[in-house]
Amino acid sequence: MKIYTIRDVAEMAGVSVTTVSRVLNDRPDVSRETKEKVRRVMAELHFVGNANARGLKQADGESIALIIRGRRNPFLNVLTEAMLLCPRGEKTALLTEYIDEQDDEFLLALTLMNRQRIAGLVFLGSRIDDRCTVLDGVSIPMVFVTVNTAGTAMERASSVTMDERDMSRRAVEALIGHGCREIAVFGGRRTGDDSLVLRALGAEDALRSHGLTLDEAHYVETRLNLPDAYAASLTYFEKHPQTDAVFCMSDTAALGVIRALNDLGKNVPGDVSVIGVDGIEMGQYTTPRLSTIVQPVEDIARQSMAVLTDMIENHAPARHITLEGKLEIRESVRDSSKF
Repeated sequence: MKIYTIRDVAEMAGVSVTTVSRVLNDRPDVSRETKEKVRRVMAELHFVGNANARGLKQADGESIALIIRGRRNPFLNVLTEAMLLCPRGEKTALLTEYIDEQDDEFLLALTLMNRQRIAGLVFLGSRIDDRCTVLDGVSIPMVFVTVNTAGTAMERASSVTMDERDMSRRAVEALIGHGCREIAVFGGRRTGDDSLVLRALGAEDALRSHGLTLDEAHYVETRLNLPDAYAASLTYFEKHPQTDAVFCMSDTAALGVIRALNDLGKNVPGDVSVIGVDGIEMGQYTTPRLSTIVQPVEDIARQSMAVLTDMIENHAPARHITLEGKLEIRESVRDSSKF
């Protein structure tokens, strides 16, 4: 693969070399439009410059960059903290970068590689879609946490995740087993090949096995945070008041749904049962206590860092590890003996 220079980037973007340098340094004196154009060209060229040659300030050693896509996601915050506590190489520092759910973590990764000596990348809260093709030619070891990268073109991308499809199937099976029949699913986009898509497939598996279907009217696409899930619930239940259960693809979204149901005068679990995913601590102290799929946070963090360290220090090949979650039925699912 041809190695492009900063001058090539400048020529293709139609800007000066100085402007490209300013973008690499994330200088405030470059317009947002110009930054996006330059970063787009860098992504297309798989441009990874030599940070030392540009005279950028460097740490004594290399860094592992943790890119967390979702600033308001409690589960990702807990997972990040667990990863920060994991052992790693003595000379390798951890660099954490939080971005919004709408931002592009892969372009950020390319920018970081151009600014610093990055030994490895860890992606939390990522999606596997067309955007990740910019990393196809990157040789730096990567680990995608809670999303499976097996089968992608990223040869240096490992992944550590739970069996998303099976756990989601079990959660919806539990709702059906507790007498629920009008079940809605609150999740993300059903395109691509990531954890949210697998969770949707798991829900469909459970419904289909009982002669039920997940049609578009009962699939609610929303950002999985409190305000968006709350607003989506108000709209959905106005149109579908007969719904008696909701499977949410995150605990945070589930708590937003429960708040909306309460404001609509509906009882959880008497009128509507709710199950989330993640197992965040807050869910154990809400009223009612939230039923959820508990992700093995400590194990995910430990395995992710161990795989990345092995790839960095021993040039090990990419690995894909699947861990077991735990379904916990608490107070937000109605007692099956009472229906």
